[in-house]
Amino acid sequence: MKQFADLIERQIALFREDYAELIERCDEAELAYDRARGEEAEERYAEYLELVEEGTAGLVELRDTYAQTLEPELVESYEAAFEREVSRCLPQFALGL
Repeated sequence: MKQFADLIERQIALFREDYAELIERCDEAELAYDRARGEEAEERYAEYLELVEEGTAGLVELRDTYAQTLEPELVESYEAAFEREVSRCLPQFALGL
């Protein structure tokens, strides 16, 4: 929903700033997984997923904290808009939302 676009853009910018190190670690872990073979690939993927879960938890907290301030009839629209923007900007964290 357009009414939330600027807000969500600022929220994601804040997340990127606060979680810059985690995002970088996710990128590195994904690259390590892509380069790994056999059992090592499984280990690297598990490490990657752990980092992704941490980032997703941060986004869920950000989304849910703001959603609590909204009128009940706006929550679903806000959450859908937030999830669309995360899918576009931070796709590695989108599945857990």
